[in-house]
Amino acid sequence: MSAGRLRGSVARTARIARWEIARSVGTVDRKTTLALIVIAVAVGTAGVSVADDGVGLEREIYVVGVDEGSEYHDVAVESEQFRAIPLENVEIESETEANVDVVVLRDGRIGYAGTNGEAASDAFREAITEYNAKLMEAEADETAAYPVLVSLEYQDRDRGTASGSGTSAGTESGGGDEGTTGDGDGGSSLDGSSGASEPHEPTGDDGGGGTDRLQVPSVGGGSTAATTSTTPGSLAPPFPFESLVLAFLFIVPMNFVIQAYGSTIMDERVNRRGELLLVSPASRYEIVAGKTFPYLLGLVGVIVAIATVIDGGPVAVAASLPIALLFLAATFVGAMLARSFKELTFVTVTISVFLTTYTFVPAIFTDVNAVALISPLTLVVMVLQGTSVGFGEYLFSTSPFYLGAAVCFLLGIGVYREEDMFAQKPIPTKVIDAIASRIHGRRSISVLSILFIPFVFASQLLAVALLFVVPQSVAVPLIIVVAATVEELAKSVHVYAGFVRSRFEPTVRTGAVLGVLSGAGFFVGEKLTHVVQFVGLPELPVGTAAFGPAVSSNPLVLAVIFLAPLALHVVTAVISALGASRGRFGYVGGLAVATIVHVTYNAGVIALVA
Repeated sequence: MSAGRLRGSVARTARIARWEIARSVGTVDRKTTLALIVIAVAVGTAGVSVADDGVGLEREIYVVGVDEGSEYHDVAVESEQFRAIPLENVEIESETEANVDVVVLRDGRIGYAGTNGEAASDAFREAITEYNAKLMEAEADETAAYPVLVSLEYQDRDRGTASGSGTSAGTESGGGDEGTTGDGDGGSSLDGSSGASEPHEPTGDDGGGGTDRLQVPSVGGGSTAATTSTTPGSLAPPFPFESLVLAFLFIVPMNFVIQAYGSTIMDERVNRRGELLLVSPASRYEIVAGKTFPYLLGLVGVIVAIATVIDGGPVAVAASLPIALLFLAATFVGAMLARSFKELTFVTVTISVFLTTYTFVPAIFTDVNAVALISPLTLVVMVLQGTSVGFGEYLFSTSPFYLGAAVCFLLGIGVYREEDMFAQKPIPTKVIDAIASRIHGRRSISVLSILFIPFVFASQLLAVALLFVVPQSVAVPLIIVVAATVEELAKSVHVYAGFVRSRFEPTVRTGAVLGVLSGAGFFVGEKLTHVVQFVGLPELPVGTAAFGPAVSSNPLVLAVIFLAPLALHVVTAVISALGASRGRFGYVGGLAVATIVHVTYNAGVIALVA
């Protein structure tokens, strides 16, 4: 493209973008503005609440009766949940009526009273634990504060090894020193004792959740180990709650933006407003780019603002950008396929639920397993936890999103034409039209097989993320069936579209040739996804079921592992292609047979490497 044509294309795209902004702003009424303000306040409140350890919602919700001379007085004063009053002001009329929730008697015994007493007692125990932990952290002599050395090592569940102690030293637990008020030999206990006459006596052991987190597993999988200074009661499985909540803030605005974006595309179809653009000098690519750019720019602005507030940095922005692109691309395709605003609502809700699940659920396991890296949101969690993100991790997490967004836009643009935009065709028919619009010869079959790889990869990764905690006896068979079905569908749907839209002659020879091209193209694209070998997923049984065994160092075994899938993909693609040449029912039958063959192959591989 020459420089003049490029400048003209950019100018037309920018003009369409300005029109879209002017039109969108003009349609925002007071109710919509109020709703957006409420959403912004809610998101901001949630972010500030987590980032700053709350916004004071639990400030002084309990009252504790304790004298200033008591060693527990400082605990009550430093905890924002409690308000301390002198013992002489305590009034307990009955078991349910009292002006205090917790009482610390002068002899050191602790009890509770009133309807909220039991909950207040538990909260006071947690406050004691936190207070003791702060005293030990402030101790200059770390050995005195933590005399017992323990190292924790978390390993993958599927390896059959529970979390346990290792041999390396790390300060994990120990008794208190003279400066602390704990359960050790250095001072009196603050966890209460029995004997109070009027208040009820608290029961249970001290507990608390630790605030230190284990490091995110590096690329390559394996066990997760860390050494921290803490108390035995604070030992807990790693769970990045605060980081997850902050990372989820990036997803919330996307769900609302796609509603507006989908509505503007649908409005042009229902009211035929898009007809004016179709007859303009602007191409379909320029029209779609111009209409999408304002919403993408708005999402980028929101992402940058959130990253700035929560100190996410450039990595958080870069990790959230592909999520925003895929949200918009999937919504664009949905708006092009839907026949009404009612149908569009169902489509956008489905897209929102699926993509939110895909991005959020794996990130829950950030501190547990390398499977979390399938979600770009995991990178945001890693950054918020202070863990560095490598380029390989970024590429692995975001590539399916970038490629999936590109393919969705290409398919949507394929039906951005008068015969599809303004026709009330069923969704399956439009899907076939969108795919067939990208078929320009036999070579297109191989190209489309490669382009569908991101969707196959994403589907299999999501299945692995959802099923890797399920018992292997259930998860592995399900993964085998899901992986085979998704792959066979990706290798054959465009072949079927080519036959249905008369792009090819429906003959046995043509079907066989197209099957070979589709299978070979899919094989090439599949090899590109073998980056999963470097993040440890094949070490999981469900990962092996979805992606095959790990790469072997034996040349003969490596050759077999490399070439066997080629034969499989070609054979199964030919079977489904021959069925597709016979029409709809033939395609369904061929697809079923190909899937059975694929499932049998996968089961054999699993049995062989078991």
